[in-house]
Amino acid sequence: MSPTPEQPHPVTVEERLFSLVLALIATQIGLTKADILSTVQGYRQRFRVGGDNASLERQFERDKDDIRELGIPLETIESPDDPGSNHHLRYRIPKGLYDLPADIVFSPDEIMLLKLAAAVWREGSLSAESRRALTKLNSLGIDSSDPVIGYAPSLRAREASFEPLGKAMDRGQVVAFRYLKPGESAPRRRVIAPLAVVLHEGRWHLYAADQDAGATRTFLLARIVGPVVTVPGRTIAPAEDGQGERALAELDALWQAQVALITVEPGSDAAVRLSKRGEPGRAADSVELHYTDVNILADELAGYGPEVYVLSPPTLIDAVLERLRRVRDSHAPLVETPLPRPEAAR
Repeated sequence: MSPTPEQPHPVTVEERLFSLVLALIATQIGLTKADILSTVQGYRQRFRVGGDNASLERQFERDKDDIRELGIPLETIESPDDPGSNHHLRYRIPKGLYDLPADIVFSPDEIMLLKLAAAVWREGSLSAESRRALTKLNSLGIDSSDPVIGYAPSLRAREASFEPLGKAMDRGQVVAFRYLKPGESAPRRRVIAPLAVVLHEGRWHLYAADQDAGATRTFLLARIVGPVVTVPGRTIAPAEDGQGERALAELDALWQAQVALITVEPGSDAAVRLSKRGEPGRAADSVELHYTDVNILADELAGYGPEVYVLSPPTLIDAVLERLRRVRDSHAPLVETPLPRPEAAR
């Protein structure tokens, strides 16, 4: 039995966006929202003539944002007979602005690298970005469905805040989230304008303009508690170029300035792991470790137990001792309270 219009085959996000891009490139005069919803693959299957298409219209609004995030110029044309009306607004992608310059041609190796770059972001919260990258490759006429022989690197961002922060940067939005600093009993609400998200020493950091402090701050994404939400009515001008480089330079300077001196038990797991990462100290069993966050380093060193002894700085010594004391106290034997004797209960 052949499928009926009421039972269409599912259309993937990639297929819908790809069809929308092709339709908007092909038109010269532009397409109205009704034209798009009733004819473009991925919309027409759910379009109801004279019916309620509110959810489909919201889907189209989200897809417009996704297309712009791909770097595709989406143009709107007002009707001369009805200016300012969204009902008769037409959409198109100017082909001259979208086409690559004639002198740019991708070699097979470059196309393979583009595919691998998209594959890097294929897991976790970044899967949407991966799909959009592949959609743009397809819309440029590059077939990205062929398997790539070899190894594809993978890069995961486990922090749920990564994707909403990236979208806020693209759209110039101010956002708020709750941030829990070490030593504080409860998270505090922070209102910031995100400028860059960078990877430093294996951890994701947010470089942002703190709206309350009136200065730039660096936040560790792992310490963001709960959702990242946009602040209504608050936007910022596009950030200047080089914000990511500025954030990394500040983190590198901090990493260079902060040095911990420790001794390790020869032949232990700590000696094998930490000696490779640090620089030899003055004594045979001592190691110098650079670090950016004293609490992160304290967590790591405390995990090695008696295999590591911290010599300096004092703040790190105190932080490691505090963690070891918590472990000791949590494993202390419970003091049992004797039950009252029956005679005493009378």
